[in-house]
Amino acid sequence: MTIRTILVDDEKLAIQGLMLRLQAFPDVEIIDTCSNGREAIRKIKTEKPDLVFLDIQMPGFDGFSVVKGIMEIDPPLIVFVTAYQEHAVRAFEANAVNYLMKPVDEDKLADTLERVRQRLAEKRSAEEAEKLKSVLAEVAPDAVSAMPDEVEPAAGRYERLINIKDKGQIFRVDVDSIERIEAAGDYMVIYTAETSLILRETMKDLERRLDPRAFQRVHRSWIVNLNQVRQVKPHTNGECFLILESGADVKVSRSYRDVVARFVH
Repeated sequence: MTIRTILVDDEKLAIQGLMLRLQAFPDVEIIDTCSNGREAIRKIKTEKPDLVFLDIQMPGFDGFSVVKGIMEIDPPLIVFVTAYQEHAVRAFEANAVNYLMKPVDEDKLADTLERVRQRLAEKRSAEEAEKLKSVLAEVAPDAVSAMPDEVEPAAGRYERLINIKDKGQIFRVDVDSIERIEAAGDYMVIYTAETSLILRETMKDLERRLDPRAFQRVHRSWIVNLNQVRQVKPHTNGECFLILESGADVKVSRSYRDVVARFVH
């Protein structure tokens, strides 16, 4: 899989430095560079890259203006690169893959590109499934009705770290440390053994990012990390409680009794 990439920065030395670091990743193909926001918008729309490394502070159109300017197309993945830490929160609000400080650290760059590969694999899997469904709709319509509506991410492509903006800060949470997740309107409350954080995301979208072998819906409002369960406690009307390592308990509704079945075999 080749990652077609555009670099956007008004500093020539910054672009040269990033190009040099990206040489260590043979699957990254730099197809163009841009020195300002207007040029970036035009080239992104024309060349349709997979990935854009985007400086934030530039004369005229800054990085956030570039993101707004490409919303009418299927946008590429964005990695913000900047010398200014104070833009981090807005960067994640713009759904950036990551936020890198100048000069770019090689280990953080490698971690960022691994996230890019995961997202592209999920996106391309979904696109291939849609193409297959379109063909089947013409030649075998009955087969289409039997296909799942959504495509699960490829095996091994689930999130290992989740970025959560809470109280004006960005927290990087190890997925394995998450004990349970509670739906609260348009927000998710992420519980670990030490703390709780608020994530603005739907439960449906969050479920797609988590490995179902560990994270399962047990109630209309709850997802539980099954690796954190230490006891199953029966309740009335076919319901039960899962007792977690922290001592917290989560009710399993009758609709999700199949989740409990794996603990008794």
